[in-house]
Amino acid sequence: MRILLAGPESGVWNSRKHIHMGLGYLAGALLAHGYDVSLWDAAVEEEFETFEQHLQRHHYDVVGISAPTPLIYSAWQAAAIAKQHGAVTILGGPHLTLMPHESMDVPAVDLVARGEAEQTIIEIMAALAMDSGAQAAPDAPRCFKPEHMAAINGLSWRDEAGNIKHNVDRLLSQDLDAIPFPAHHLFKIERYTNLNPLTDGLNPHARAYTIVTSRGCPYKCTYCSKPITGNTWRGRSVENVIAEWRWLVQDLGATEIGVTDDIWNLDRTRAKTLCRALIDNNLNHVPWVTIHGMKVNNTDAELFQLMKAAGCKRVGFGIENGDDDMLRHVVKKGQTVQMVRNAVKWAKQAKLQTMGFFIYGMPGETEESMEKTTRLALELDPDLAHFLMATPYPGTEMWDTLQREGLVKSGEWDKLAIQEDKALFAFGDLEAEVVERKWHEAHRRFYLRPGRILRIAARKDTWRRFPYYAQTALAMLAGIGKRDVAPTAN
Repeated sequence: MRILLAGPESGVWNSRKHIHMGLGYLAGALLAHGYDVSLWDAAVEEEFETFEQHLQRHHYDVVGISAPTPLIYSAWQAAAIAKQHGAVTILGGPHLTLMPHESMDVPAVDLVARGEAEQTIIEIMAALAMDSGAQAAPDAPRCFKPEHMAAINGLSWRDEAGNIKHNVDRLLSQDLDAIPFPAHHLFKIERYTNLNPLTDGLNPHARAYTIVTSRGCPYKCTYCSKPITGNTWRGRSVENVIAEWRWLVQDLGATEIGVTDDIWNLDRTRAKTLCRALIDNNLNHVPWVTIHGMKVNNTDAELFQLMKAAGCKRVGFGIENGDDDMLRHVVKKGQTVQMVRNAVKWAKQAKLQTMGFFIYGMPGETEESMEKTTRLALELDPDLAHFLMATPYPGTEMWDTLQREGLVKSGEWDKLAIQEDKALFAFGDLEAEVVERKWHEAHRRFYLRPGRILRIAARKDTWRRFPYYAQTALAMLAGIGKRDVAPTAN
């Protein structure tokens, strides 16, 4: 039985491309159980061939597709193509976990795997060996026998009468060390880029891998959707992480590693132990970065010094807002502005590059609070500032708040892109135009300072891809034109 795991692509993302860890983990689980599995990531495949062209050249019995909320329409389209080629289609990921019934109403979708699916996919494959599903026509939904599907936790399916069934949820794995490593070796790594071209310049031929050392986050930020992990945090053992890290560095030739945990430093002692282990195992010569924002309230000066000694190059912080009242009552971040100041100061003292994430236009925001956010960004002066407009995702407190006010509705998922140039809603007395103005203003005030301009101009990549950066700058700084996806550099 041949299996393809695929991820759709969309123009809402920027030029940075890194491997799809969800697909990697599923592929690792399938390989560990002896299945023939391949990966197809549109982010790096579509310039060579379309999804349909790939399926015309290769036959697969099963096609699994993963997509976040903004790409769910692309996932349905991919499922329809796979079905035309005779494959059983399985969809999974955060949006499917939140709204499985919506996708099961799509005839091209045969099965939905909810939650963490490493074990679910194995049980599905065993069931498909006995029951590949009956369908009235090639484009009709498949229906299965209860004796094969009803006992698979975390699965949504159709019975022989066409009724949609949602089995009980699968419990989260408490032993992450027992999960096989992601199938890093199946990715066409030479087609991915380094992990942050805005500070390094885009290297389209970097061997940049990502790693997950823990899953989940117990904090309850109102903008954050965690349908798969919930408000939990589970860490892998340091020994298990080091084994995967060694594979990436010594066997796969990694030139950069990105830690993609939601909050890798929740256990500060564990984080320090991991840094020391990287040093002791001589794995600190390959630079690594934290792709997502670290929690500033779980840091100290020693942690950043150890990160630097362990090879860390750049650290990101989820700063979000410069107003303590907003952080406490609206964002519910569990941190203060002074904690942010301390963390950024300690990171700079350790000679680490710094990156800050800032959100504008949260429900309850005011023009004054957004001004505080901009002033904090200027004060902290990270090497890179990501200014984002609030995006309401299903499963978040922000979504529930806006839905009660009639400001968002289901079914417009392709609009929910965190890198859009337009405010997605107006809440209370704060107009969308004000949010957009403060967002553009933040970019201008941060990036048009003389020292910042000189720093950007000194990068070779700025001139190598000048048309792209010029277009992006006009959209972000002045609101002129439309930001576009960067072309892949040759």
